[in-house]
Amino acid sequence: MGLVSLRGLEFFAYHGYYDEEQKVGNKYSVDVTVRADLKKAAVQDTLSQTVNYESLYNIVKDHMQVRSRLLEHIGYEVIQSVFDEFQQVQWVEVSIVKYNPPIGGVCKEARVTLTQER
Repeated sequence: MGLVSLRGLEFFAYHGYYDEEQKVGNKYSVDVTVRADLKKAAVQDTLSQTVNYESLYNIVKDHMQVRSRLLEHIGYEVIQSVFDEFQQVQWVEVSIVKYNPPIGGVCKEARVTLTQER
């Protein structure tokens, strides 16, 4: 088993519970880590045997482009897409950060982290 991670993926997107958030947009950061059997990739030195992190990035990017009310929903959708794309993945963790969330006070970031095992 091994881990493949992408950290600090940055997006400007239009997510949020409030309609205004979906109009104005905000800056987001996403971290994604997957646990998978990477032995064949390590032995064979073959991209098709691993979790291609370019494909992993594209999964996150695609879901960040779809307006959602909740960060939890985005995280769930990313996890399901990772499982669909990569059969060797056994576990996924997705963490989504919204910068300066509209909570009525000073807050640098709000973070939601979801994990799921196959």
